[in-house]
Amino acid sequence: MTKRITDSKRYERIATSVGAVGVIEPLVVAKAGRDGRHMLLDGHLRLHALREQNIESTLCIISDDDEAFTYNKRVNRLATVQEHYMISRAIDRGVPPAMIAKALGIDEKVVLHRRNLLDGIAPGAVELLKDRPINPHIFNILRKMKPLKQTETAELMVAMNNFTATYAKAILAASKQTDLAKPDRPKSVSGLTSEQMARMEREMESLTKDYQALEATFGDDVLQLVLASRYLGRLIQNTNIVGYLEARYPEIIVEFRTIVSATSLDPN
Repeated sequence: MTKRITDSKRYERIATSVGAVGVIEPLVVAKAGRDGRHMLLDGHLRLHALREQNIESTLCIISDDDEAFTYNKRVNRLATVQEHYMISRAIDRGVPPAMIAKALGIDEKVVLHRRNLLDGIAPGAVELLKDRPINPHIFNILRKMKPLKQTETAELMVAMNNFTATYAKAILAASKQTDLAKPDRPKSVSGLTSEQMARMEREMESLTKDYQALEATFGDDVLQLVLASRYLGRLIQNTNIVGYLEARYPEIIVEFRTIVSATSLDPN
């Protein structure tokens, strides 16, 4: 470990965090080799901090991924909900909020706010968002909705892979008054008039219906596409058929090849 790294702000924060609240994210190691030793895949700075503080053991995750040298790109950093659980556990064990704030490099008020992050949040929404590194402000927006609407909003965010506060505000603005936690109070979203919110509400209702209809048939549609693609794949392997189509219907053989190519791509 070079002096430039150990003198960095990042390492200082990690070392302080390890001393104050312990290791937040477990180290990641490969399966033991023939000599019984594990190779460290992720957590070199945490390990160095542990050694400097004479801490002899810590929690580790054993990876069964053979691609050890590409593991770092697969590591998911601490999600917002996981951070909430970590802070709550630390405070419950008697760690002062001020110490946690110093360890994480944030204000003590932020620590207290993160501890109460999930107050009033539906369990279904928490389950959907628990592994996502999202903006904590999103939970303030969800809290303005009824539990069922919170879960529906989380489902939309996951489906669209959009976890920004702006998107959450747009869903809130498009929500029906009856879906709000306080339906007797008019909606108020900065930058939008009541007429714009009413239009968004109608559009959201239509979008939700379309999404639910697509979701209901998506599995069958994909199955039909895969079956058709495999049939076309066998078809274009026949040289007689390919020769006939290329001579008379070249645009069709191009489309057939495009479909087969698109559906045979390996997502991994």
